[in-house]
Amino acid sequence: MEWLTDHKIPIGKVAKGFVDWLTDNAYWVFDGISVGLEAMIDAILWVLQTPHPLIIVGALTAIAYYVRRKVSFALFVLASLLLIINQGYWEETTETVALVLGASIVCMLVGVPVGVAAAHRPRLFAVLRPVLDLMQTIPTFVYLIPALILFGLGMVPGLIATVIFAIPAPIRLTQLGVSSTPTDLLEAGNAFGATKSQILWKIELPYALPQIMAGLTQTIMLSLSMVVIAALVGADGLGVPTLRALNTVNIAKGFEVGVAIVLVAIMLDRFFRTQEQAGGR
Repeated sequence: MEWLTDHKIPIGKVAKGFVDWLTDNAYWVFDGISVGLEAMIDAILWVLQTPHPLIIVGALTAIAYYVRRKVSFALFVLASLLLIINQGYWEETTETVALVLGASIVCMLVGVPVGVAAAHRPRLFAVLRPVLDLMQTIPTFVYLIPALILFGLGMVPGLIATVIFAIPAPIRLTQLGVSSTPTDLLEAGNAFGATKSQILWKIELPYALPQIMAGLTQTIMLSLSMVVIAALVGADGLGVPTLRALNTVNIAKGFEVGVAIVLVAIMLDRFFRTQEQAGGR
């Protein structure tokens, strides 16, 4: 076996050289991305943190009732947010929500068009499939290192790592929804002289909307699972007290933060779940 290990394929060296090349030659691209993503996160944080917490609680409770038309869900949102405030994790919760929403926006803006393109081009999806598998199976810490080098400490590398981990979900589900459009509907559109863009916007996307929204909810759940990982690269949020509880073996703090994360996950999932999905539960 020594002859095999003595001739090691330089995978790590090649990856390091590529990251070094990006750092030296394309730093302006990553600086621009960092500025744009920071501005988006700061805007979300400004909306959530500038008003008094009780104002945000009241507004979200009203939105919850408007979205679901259920008093039970509105009361659940109200009780959950008041409990988070009571436990002293309001600021961390808003930071986590900003990170999750920012990552979800990026994932959907990129994932839906890529999923549509993959549905229309089977060869493209055949190429994308192993890449998507790799993005979801490779340990997060592996691509967290280059993200940290290229974007520095803070919310942005955490968001980038979250996007890499979560974006396969909207791509896969959008591709599945669009490619599953019944042939009868497509033939009817062609028979009435619809253009390709009209077929996409009037037939394929409306038919695939439940799958696309399922991709959004999956993205949110996957993003929330990354809050602790994001804290390792300086991202604020509920991951910070989680790490502190882990380092100090503080069971009480760990349980408190865990409850806050679960409540945020349930609220976001119900907010963005379509009526068909909600009715199925």
